[in-house]
Amino acid sequence: MTHLLSAGTQPATSVPATVPTFAVISGEQVQQALGGRERQIVELVEATYRLHGAGDSVNPPSYFLRFPDRPTSRIIALPASIGGSVHVDGVKWISSFPENVNAGLPRASAVLILNDHDTGYPFACMESSIISATRTAASAALAADWLSRTRARPTRVGFFGTGLIARYIHTFLAGTGWAFDSIGVHDVSPDSAAGFSGYLRGTGTSARITVHDSAEALVRSSDLVVFATVAGRPHVTSPAWFDHNPVVLHVSLRDLAPEVLLGAANFVDDVEHCLKADTSPHLVEQRTGDRDFLNGTLNDVMLGRAAPPPDQPVIFSPFGLGVLDLAVGKYVYDEVARAGNLRLVDDFFHDLRRYG
Repeated sequence: MTHLLSAGTQPATSVPATVPTFAVISGEQVQQALGGRERQIVELVEATYRLHGAGDSVNPPSYFLRFPDRPTSRIIALPASIGGSVHVDGVKWISSFPENVNAGLPRASAVLILNDHDTGYPFACMESSIISATRTAASAALAADWLSRTRARPTRVGFFGTGLIARYIHTFLAGTGWAFDSIGVHDVSPDSAAGFSGYLRGTGTSARITVHDSAEALVRSSDLVVFATVAGRPHVTSPAWFDHNPVVLHVSLRDLAPEVLLGAANFVDDVEHCLKADTSPHLVEQRTGDRDFLNGTLNDVMLGRAAPPPDQPVIFSPFGLGVLDLAVGKYVYDEVARAGNLRLVDDFFHDLRRYG
């Protein structure tokens, strides 16, 4: 990447610095850069969690844009900065409009802006719904691995919610060596459940695929439960459903009632980020007045500072960190650049001389 001129610090007579470049990376290019590289991306996400845990990142609160006339919709800004070998700043701007599904469009759309570490100039804008789904799925696969190490590895997985995120999570589980005897499916939309089941059969899996009519049947028949819904408030209220002590990837964050979390071991990706915006863990904190129900972060588990108990349900509730988007986005940028396929926008930056 070309380094950029410094903000007006050069004398007027100095030789002009190289003009900054700006690239636009399409969703097709993003998918080509990431496809089939599940293990590499999970390793990248693990390294990013470790950098974040060591303090080599800046990850301020996400900013929510909500609409009084469209209460189910929102657009979120996730600014972040990461050090290490990634060494980049940026922001993801992601919208969630659930009604899109009825019109045949994906619920979420997003862009990611990458900024140069030294000058702050943005050097790329890329389609980011794929990046967002990828980092979410890689985080889920990483958590499933680490949180299962104190127990028998799950062989029965259940997906509660069957949209794009569920598809990506299954892809990452399969791509990192998970094999299941059975795959359970449940969705409030029968068409969505049928579509996801068709996708699963198309992958060539040998697992038995079962569409469950009830949420309870799905949970009770799964050792690994994936919640990937658009729920805005808890709808799973019975701790008894989890008496068989499954590992739960609570990706959508608002499915489980406080009673369920209070009967389980709880891990998050980042405590301060997760305990806000009326997530299920935030509701527990509001009810109890403390954070004693938390066992630690995923980074704590990876460092050996916390261990998932084998005799309790284990719930992972990830808020989703902007640093993960940056790490995956920079990986994509580097891959596209290495292949010589960057689409540069000529003269994107203009009037670069301080006095004309």
